[in-house]
Amino acid sequence: MNVINDFLASVLPYTEWVMLFLIIGGGLFLVFYSKLLPYRYFRHAIAITAGKYDNPDDPGEVSHLQALSSAVAATVGLGNISGVAIAIYLGGPGVVFWIWVTALVGMCIKFYSCSLAIMFRGHDSDGNLQGGPMYYITKGMGIKAKPLAVFFCVAGLFGVLPAFTVNQFTQTLMGVIQPNENIALLGDFNWKLGIGIVLSIITSFVIFGGLKKIAKVATAIVPFMVLVYLIAVIYIMIINAGQIFPSLKLIFVEAFNFKTAVQGGLWGLIIIGIRRAVFSNESGVGNAPMYHGQSKTNEPIQEGLVAMLGPFIDTIVVCTLTAVVILLSGAHLEAENNGITMTLIAFEKSLYGVGDILLMVVVAAFALSTLFTYSYYGTKCLSFLTNAKIGKYYNHIYILSITFAAVASVDLVVNLIDLSFALMVIPNMIAVLYLAPKVNQAMKTYFLKVKDGRA
Repeated sequence: MNVINDFLASVLPYTEWVMLFLIIGGGLFLVFYSKLLPYRYFRHAIAITAGKYDNPDDPGEVSHLQALSSAVAATVGLGNISGVAIAIYLGGPGVVFWIWVTALVGMCIKFYSCSLAIMFRGHDSDGNLQGGPMYYITKGMGIKAKPLAVFFCVAGLFGVLPAFTVNQFTQTLMGVIQPNENIALLGDFNWKLGIGIVLSIITSFVIFGGLKKIAKVATAIVPFMVLVYLIAVIYIMIINAGQIFPSLKLIFVEAFNFKTAVQGGLWGLIIIGIRRAVFSNESGVGNAPMYHGQSKTNEPIQEGLVAMLGPFIDTIVVCTLTAVVILLSGAHLEAENNGITMTLIAFEKSLYGVGDILLMVVVAAFALSTLFTYSYYGTKCLSFLTNAKIGKYYNHIYILSITFAAVASVDLVVNLIDLSFALMVIPNMIAVLYLAPKVNQAMKTYFLKVKDGRA
């Protein structure tokens, strides 16, 4: 594991420029190119998600709300709870500001990429309707661009492994239950292995049921788990009301800390913020378009607007609340705590010593919903590379990887996902930027319809 981790850590710095240019540079280009129109139709996006414009006769498998819930289930999860903690651990409170910036830009990237997912849908070898980067690359850019689609799918096979989720969930259970002291002295490795095997069994029951079952389970779990988490966080903020503004001020002060910039740390701070935001809401990575491409709609712009809500819910709302709780509790000052441990300490300190148990329950729901949704992405990638029959076998690889992730180190897991996501960004963002004029054309037509009341 150390050898693999050293290799990943040595390759990662080369991908930082890719992330900066394609996610921030490309994203800012899309923000200005769209003339901020998607942001101005935020309320309309909520109405679409609520089902106001649903047509049961439209092609597709799932509703707008189910597509958003499934995509958000894959993103609102441990990236928000431990991803933010890792970011603060590595870059201090100021990193949260750069997470916000990336999320706002990411909303526009999601709008364009998920509009394209509907605009250029294809069919797999079984004749089923499919959407996602591999389809808008080949159908939108032409067959000559197929190597880009293949590159995306190969990177995707690794990027969508459940490594981070399983690793952090295992760490949570070990930290809260402390099985060696409270149950039986089997050693950390054996307990982690056991947790991995149990998670593998639970996940296999759901993912072999197919997309509709995943969407159903995710739609049921996601709103509830987000609500419980938000209530707990808001309660912590109410009882520590005096610390809220100092915590937010700390984020802004540290984001533009002159001393940090002079010491050469500002660039690192921005990169950590971009990496963690991309990990949190997956804007530009190309995962969400695979779900949104299955929506029951004939209107690409509608789906783009629905998808745009993902980064807002995921990063602007949930990540910010997590960051504030960590900062006002002082958990970030205890240097040895990385990942989920930092958030557990913040909750335990703030909720009368039982906050860590509540967080464990929420993390369990977050982890399971993420485990259920991610397998679908890998199946689609393998199906595109081979065929739909072989694609289904990805679920077996996925199940086996759960046990491996439970016993792996957090550094290895974070580096693997960061590298895979960075590689997925390259073909996806090239396609999104190349095809952006098509979206703008569709956007003009659609927003005229909305103004005339014909949408």
